[in-house]
Amino acid sequence: MATCIAGRMFIAMLLFAPLAASADSKENDRDHHDKFPFLEATVAQLQVEMAAGHLTSEQLTRAYLKRIAELDQGEPGTAVNSIIELNPDAIATAREADELRRQGKVMGPLHGIPVLLKANIDTGDKMQTTAGSLALQGTPALHDSTVAAKLRAGGAVILGKTNLSEWANFRSFFSVSGWSAVGGQTHNPYGLDHNPCGSSSGSGAAAAANFATVSLGTETDGSIVCPANANGVVGIKPTVGLVSRAGVVPISHTQDTVGPHGRTVADAAITLGVIQSRTSDGRDPATGAVPLGWQGRFSRPTNIPTDYTQFLSPKGLQGARLGVTRQGIDTAPAQVIAAFDKVLTDLQAAGATLVDLDAAKFTFPTATGETLVLDFDFKGDVQSYFATRVGVPMAGKTLADAIAFNNANASAEMPFWGQEIFEQAEALLPGANTPQTDPTLGVPVGTTYNQALAIDQAAVVNGIDLALSKFNLDAVVAPTDNPAWSTDLLYGDHFIFGSSSLGAAGGYPYIQVPATNVFGIPLGITFFGTAFSEPKLITLASGFEAATQQRAKNLPTFSPTIPDEHVEGQPLNLPHRKRQDPPEAWRPHHM
Repeated sequence: MATCIAGRMFIAMLLFAPLAASADSKENDRDHHDKFPFLEATVAQLQVEMAAGHLTSEQLTRAYLKRIAELDQGEPGTAVNSIIELNPDAIATAREADELRRQGKVMGPLHGIPVLLKANIDTGDKMQTTAGSLALQGTPALHDSTVAAKLRAGGAVILGKTNLSEWANFRSFFSVSGWSAVGGQTHNPYGLDHNPCGSSSGSGAAAAANFATVSLGTETDGSIVCPANANGVVGIKPTVGLVSRAGVVPISHTQDTVGPHGRTVADAAITLGVIQSRTSDGRDPATGAVPLGWQGRFSRPTNIPTDYTQFLSPKGLQGARLGVTRQGIDTAPAQVIAAFDKVLTDLQAAGATLVDLDAAKFTFPTATGETLVLDFDFKGDVQSYFATRVGVPMAGKTLADAIAFNNANASAEMPFWGQEIFEQAEALLPGANTPQTDPTLGVPVGTTYNQALAIDQAAVVNGIDLALSKFNLDAVVAPTDNPAWSTDLLYGDHFIFGSSSLGAAGGYPYIQVPATNVFGIPLGITFFGTAFSEPKLITLASGFEAATQQRAKNLPTFSPTIPDEHVEGQPLNLPHRKRQDPPEAWRPHHM
């Protein structure tokens, strides 16, 4: 607890020190949050202003810091709490970007643009990389992750780190999205009592709240697209191996990836172009290979783009052929079902032909090997990551040591739930061809790790890939997840349906776009494709965005609750009371 308080004090000092001159004009009222001068500003718009000399990166960075002070930090129930740490060098970096621009040197499309990174992404600077756990708090990472290095090389301003579900939601079966021992609970800017979803919860919430221009999250299965859905932003989950995971606290080398959250498809596409590894970066073998779904079938493309904005199209849905699978949405409340049905109408109105895959009796196989694959990968991958760190409790340690650390610090690390996933992974027998004996892994007892990989590959080959070819589709579309639920630290997350597993096990890409809302709570759709199909998915997603403009129609309000109408009832008619003398020893307040 003392560590968290100290961190908040540091954030406050960093925020207010450069802003003291404008403190009198500070807007605290959330009803006036739309007065923020860069509300919903895009990367392209900001670059035009900076190129014309009307705006500097320093001014933009200070504006985001001020907004973070007003809307992200505060007492529980009054703030988003999406930022776990701010970069003490952010202003200096912005000034450097401005100086380079004055010299005629623009390093890339994110030059001078403030970006937030999830707190499991290494930055070789003064900031921590904790994955939300006290077990990784201490000496900062020694080196930049590959994605952080690419952002710096492109002139971006790394503004800070976002909170996350501790260990990327891979510690307990009963965890609540958005909570970590270091950062506490992140809230949804649409309704602060609602959940931001997924392990990249802070990244999604911060992008939605306009705390930076774009942010980076990570995903193993749903942790980019679920926060994007819950917080009403765009999320691109790239093909595994398109973006390097070097310097990222891992779950699984089979499924992990890094991707952007943005308020527009264009901003997310720009960011993807900056962080992608077109060829091997030397630190992550996946950047020179293909994901699980393509292994033994296809080779890595040689024409991977460096600029994904070329695929943006406001008419991207015209002539498109999309396969629709409802993925359990029909078990949701009637208002949610009706909202999704309207989205299907919107797709058709924008020029798409829809193929009802469910009506055609097409079945997407379940990747039942996923639990075994993730557990097995995690045990080895996290130990390899620990070997890169110094000056933190887990430096050079193992998963068994992390379990012991949590037990020894249970009051801080496990106040609400335990570490069943850690324990399950630690109990696995060594060897990729060793039959496993744990009956809770979701596969028959005796299944090996390599057999689990084959099960998951078959699921995407006979799912996404087969659907695309059999029905001659440009993409598969599905509702992303159910609208955000009220955060509940006792009963945990409340998932009704979700679609990320259609592609996650095979390492395939997908893009989530805001599509509609229910009582103001965002509801999105996801476009799925095979490996390295980001160009096609960006075309489709941008076409849908242009046709519907859902984000622009439904911005977050930072309401204490959502919905916030028809919840108070009629005023209570209290009886009049006779005036009484104050009791003896009574004193006025505030004396």
